Amino acid sequence: MSKLRSTSHESPKRSAAKSTGRSPPPAAKGSINLRMDGVTRQLIDDAAAVQGKTRTEFMVESARQQAIDVLLDQRLFALEPERYDAFIGALDNPPAPGPKLKALLRRVPAWQK
Repeated sequence: MSKLRSTSHESPKRSAAKSTGRSPPPAAKGSINLRMDGVTRQLIDDAAAVQGKTRTEFMVESARQQAIDVLLDQRLFALEPERYDAFIGALDNPPAPGPKLKALLRRVPAWQK
């Protein structure tokens, strides 16, 4: 298996806190009240039971993992070494502006008209 390079070296917890502009929340516990239909609640209960967890444990773990995934999708991606080098090369040596970009940059923004 080839090694993958990542563009971020932060932990998901620290990365998530940085991307939202907030520091990690304190260790105090709170509650969230949810309303859902009975079918969805039963589905969650069944899945929690299969994993030997309470509904709360299952929902918190699932929501936490989904939140981390969403935030990492915005900050982290992995490339094989050759593709990483090509990516960095493209960032370091962008193509010259074409005629369409030059025309766009000459336009007066709508909020300045």
